[in-house]
Amino acid sequence: MRAVLLALCLVGALASAALAQTLFSPTQDPLAGSRVFGARGCVKCHAVNGVGGKIGPDLGKLQRPRSFYDLAAALWNHAPRMADRMRSLGIQRPTLDAREAGDLVAFLFTLDYFDPRGDVDAGRRLFGEKRCIVCHQVGGTGGVVGPNLDALRQYASPIYLAAQMWNHGPRMATVMKSKNIPRPTFKDSELRDLITYVGSASPVIAQGPLYVLPGVAGRGRTVFAQKRCIECHSAAGQGGEVGPDLAERSINLSQMQFASAMWNKTPAMLDAMRSRAIPVPQLQPDEMADIVAYLYSVRYFAAGGDPKKGVAVANAKGCLSCHALRGERGKPAGDLAAAKNLESPAAILAALWDHSFIQDPRPARAKPPWAEIGADEMADLVAFLQSLRREP
Repeated sequence: MRAVLLALCLVGALASAALAQTLFSPTQDPLAGSRVFGARGCVKCHAVNGVGGKIGPDLGKLQRPRSFYDLAAALWNHAPRMADRMRSLGIQRPTLDAREAGDLVAFLFTLDYFDPRGDVDAGRRLFGEKRCIVCHQVGGTGGVVGPNLDALRQYASPIYLAAQMWNHGPRMATVMKSKNIPRPTFKDSELRDLITYVGSASPVIAQGPLYVLPGVAGRGRTVFAQKRCIECHSAAGQGGEVGPDLAERSINLSQMQFASAMWNKTPAMLDAMRSRAIPVPQLQPDEMADIVAYLYSVRYFAAGGDPKKGVAVANAKGCLSCHALRGERGKPAGDLAAAKNLESPAAILAALWDHSFIQDPRPARAKPPWAEIGADEMADLVAFLQSLRREP
């Protein structure tokens, strides 16, 4: 579990002030969210990559949604089943405040960011098949043309690896060409297996800095511009059009897949930079970490919704059949315009979460079906509820 928690330090500050994001407050912390996951009893029913309860699905093995509103909608839609299950098991329902809700969603967002351990035997085979062994040595076996890879056991995070592969890529290409070695590419889990083998075959060495934590999204946006990545690549539509939009590309990539993609595309990127007289930038591991965090956060901080559409959502989902709006009479629930703690999307999610566990006293035949909400609808609903706090 310690390794899981270490990995879940993902972005450091998903809502960094440098991103100028006004939607999300308080700051959302994935590591704090992992503690909420345990303290509020989620771990009693749900596992993360095999660690935790077996009643609900393993959240580390499911296809996860990609933005705050995707995750908020999923939590809302799942609430009735969770409530029924907890009642049947005698588990006290958890409540969430605004910070806990934000941290929990940030935690859930990180679950598909890290890779499981690779296959040692497959990695050993790849070390030979990809001809890494010609130039590199691991555990006393291999060539001495390139650096000894034993140190990767100490620094073997995808972030560190991606930076080193990028920085040494041009020199490696020259050496491979001189030795008539085809440049290898990596697909699927190959790079993950290869690094797992390197770690298993390398001798134990003294601990040093571990570039496991991805970084700060705000700094990453700055580095993305300073290193001139933005001249060829866009992020959510802002930037060049020579290469793909990296914010869109990164949504389906783990860290190791990101490293593989960078390596595979290096020749094309180098050609594009030469044609535009752009010097090849060197990237420190922390800079690479910040860039990756930025690309992920662009998708997490999806654009807010439309308050006018949110009114329609509230009406269509039955909210306004129970809740009054600006003093309407005859409604059994409170006036939405007078509701408290709607200062942020995370606060609204906490309120919706707690509200979802209130038992309807009506008999089952008189209860309407649970109104499920889509991600876009959740964004619009949140925008509408927040607009009520801004209106005089």
